[in-house]
Amino acid sequence: MTSSSSLSRRGLIAAAGAVGAAGLIGTAAGAAAAAPATGAGVGAGTGVSAATGAASKRGSAALVIHNARVFTGTHGGPPVEAVAIGRDGTVLETGRGRALHRYVGRDTEVVDARGNTVMSGIHDGHVHPLGAGDRSLRPSLEGAETTLPELREILRGFLADTGGAGAEPDTWLVVEDWNPVGLMPAGTVPHHSMLDALPTRRPVVLVGGDGHNLWANRRALDVAGITAATPDPPGGKIVKGPDGLPTGVLKDDAQGLVKRHVPEPTRAELVAACAKVLEQAAASGVTTMMDALVGRHELELYRDLAAAGKLPQRIVPALRLEVEQTRDPAGSLAYARGLRREFGGVPGLRFGMIKVFLDGVIEYPAQTAALLEPYLDGTTGKPTGNRGELYTTAADYGRLTAAFNRAGWQMHAHGLGDRAVRTALDGYAYARRVTGQHDPRNAVAHLQIVDPADLRRFAALGVAACMQLQWAAEDTWTMEALLPYIGPRRHRWMYPARSLEQAGARLSGGSDWPVDALQVWNQLRTAVDRQGAYGSGELHRELEGLSRTSALRMHTSGTAWQLRQEALTGTVERGKAADLVLLDRDVTRCPVPDISGTAVELTLVGGRVVHDARSAAGRAAAGRLTRAAAGPRPASYASVHGGRHDACCGA
Repeated sequence: MTSSSSLSRRGLIAAAGAVGAAGLIGTAAGAAAAAPATGAGVGAGTGVSAATGAASKRGSAALVIHNARVFTGTHGGPPVEAVAIGRDGTVLETGRGRALHRYVGRDTEVVDARGNTVMSGIHDGHVHPLGAGDRSLRPSLEGAETTLPELREILRGFLADTGGAGAEPDTWLVVEDWNPVGLMPAGTVPHHSMLDALPTRRPVVLVGGDGHNLWANRRALDVAGITAATPDPPGGKIVKGPDGLPTGVLKDDAQGLVKRHVPEPTRAELVAACAKVLEQAAASGVTTMMDALVGRHELELYRDLAAAGKLPQRIVPALRLEVEQTRDPAGSLAYARGLRREFGGVPGLRFGMIKVFLDGVIEYPAQTAALLEPYLDGTTGKPTGNRGELYTTAADYGRLTAAFNRAGWQMHAHGLGDRAVRTALDGYAYARRVTGQHDPRNAVAHLQIVDPADLRRFAALGVAACMQLQWAAEDTWTMEALLPYIGPRRHRWMYPARSLEQAGARLSGGSDWPVDALQVWNQLRTAVDRQGAYGSGELHRELEGLSRTSALRMHTSGTAWQLRQEALTGTVERGKAADLVLLDRDVTRCPVPDISGTAVELTLVGGRVVHDARSAAGRAAAGRLTRAAAGPRPASYASVHGGRHDACCGA
């Protein structure tokens, strides 16, 4: 392993962050030729490590990376140790260093990778980057487990930091990443009276890191007009006490009853915050993202980011449909087509994906994921009457899928529980029968529990299994908040990655950021050892851990296949777009635990540098990643199914 300071390079970008997105989607032609906004680009450098050749050769490369361990992502073939990148943003050639020497001209950038990995950029198949930007504007509890006095002390600090006495009585305090099961001692139930005791008249809202729970004080409930007579909205629940009065806890779509009253940040604030988090994603090595929760608001933000030259990744927006829209295929298709017509010209966006929530989350106390068999009583182990919540039927989902597949769109279903997974598969099977289409590339995301009877259906139906395997570790969320409530038989089928792979399923990967922290390389490591950097033990590693090669392919070519861009990206091959990363170690050979600490030296999208660890912007983005990784983590990182599904569930 080498540090960034040991890399020998000539003329790499001095200001990597200042790039636009034009030319990143569709073909890669011309992407490398266009210089970043600062004028610094591949070929405008410092003159270190001069290349051979008295003059630029016809056909010379813009960049050659040699002495690398290239993970091509392809099957078979000789070892590859060098990559030449053309001026059109594509891979000119791969092979041995000597063989690629002919591509080096006088103005060719040359990088000595010192034996470290070059590979396809990471394709994040389920993420909410704009949600991460929005969250960064508010204080965060970081998923902490606290006693009530400790929580109140933290909140008093947030009150002071967000305006103090001058903010009374009407300035909202909204706090992100509250841990819905983190109030100690275990079993303490949140109630608005606990927040009412704070020395403020301001509305106070704690947003669950799982995206499925919100805790409000009495003032916030009053502003929202929530009383004992307020009915539960579709897909949501107002938690009420034995007296029939609201407790202050709102679940799933009921959160919107309060959130709609929270003042929005300005557009300029949002654009600046989102630009920073996209820089963090580039610093993590992410070159393509499927934004799994998109409506008009998000599309307007992407348009502004693109116009400002602050959209470095390829973005596939998944347009979210509300529960009632799933019962109206024709109306939903018209809605999606309208957004595509309006925003289809935004550089960097490629439309064609639809997102539907089939259920909620599985952990106690939410228990809204749809199960085939009931949840268990955590004390007695006996079945309860609760099988979770299924937001749409297989028949409705099948008709919806058929309508969109016929029109060339893909479906992306949130399915955590085994009943939701089966519902998605049943809907896809119906659509396949009535449309005759055999390669629509529909997907099910999360797959926290899959019934073994459904494993082979993924391959049979050509359905992508999009998994967030940074959650596949023993921690509070998978053990204390889950095992007693589903029992060991079902618990064994949590995140069954290897079983799906062995059944022939196509695996794709995603982070679900900001539901969980953006830690791409720990995510890949956890897919292998089922423990990661923060787990207290291995979660069924002997049964469900992936090989290192499978984990790397899952997060590159596997997700590229899910997103229908495998002809463009996902592997390192001649003619494909140069969406590549250079790492600070050889992730194909280093000890598995060391994968977590991987740093990205260089990220390219379409041949353009969107992150250079040596630039000022690159150092700043990497610093933000480091600070986020050093944040507090209880035995269960609350973001796991907190932000996990609010970014998901439409906060």
